[in-house]
Amino acid sequence: MTTKSFQEMRTEIILRNKNGINFILAASICWLGISFLWTSHLSSGELVLYSFMATMPLLPLAWLLGKVFKTEWKIANNPLNDLGLWLNFAQLFYFPLLFFVLMRDNYDMPMALAIITGAHFFPYAWFYQTKSYAVMAGVISVGSAYIGYQGNEHAGHWIGAFVAVCLWILGIWLYADYKRFKSAKR
Repeated sequence: MTTKSFQEMRTEIILRNKNGINFILAASICWLGISFLWTSHLSSGELVLYSFMATMPLLPLAWLLGKVFKTEWKIANNPLNDLGLWLNFAQLFYFPLLFFVLMRDNYDMPMALAIITGAHFFPYAWFYQTKSYAVMAGVISVGSAYIGYQGNEHAGHWIGAFVAVCLWILGIWLYADYKRFKSAKR
């Protein structure tokens, strides 16, 4: 039995997970839902609750989009597969900040959630060997903070729409990077 090198394991992840595009596009759908919610006349508490609920379809949507894009979630005999999961779990440690924001003002919830979403993408630039994650981590985080700082009553709507569009751009960029990487490996 031959042992794969670190780079061979990472290449396998990139090619078989296709840079995680299914998760990015699934997240864009969730953020569209959040954007739509924040156009309603619900109370701030209901908006926060339903915004959290709007993220619940992420995994089933990612699974479905994984079937469409033929991505693999679990790659046997590749220890780096678990690293991708751990990188995703890291965002849970940002949630105390989100709860602190919620104690101050419920209307800042979309901004805080968007900053967490954007920031957690940064290590994936290294993981998938693509600058797109690093660039969009900054664009989403800083852009959402800027929109939230404007403080208008529709900030949640605009932040949700902004993040969804950023995720579509990221998805296109990731797919293009995947195709370039795949053709370079032939």
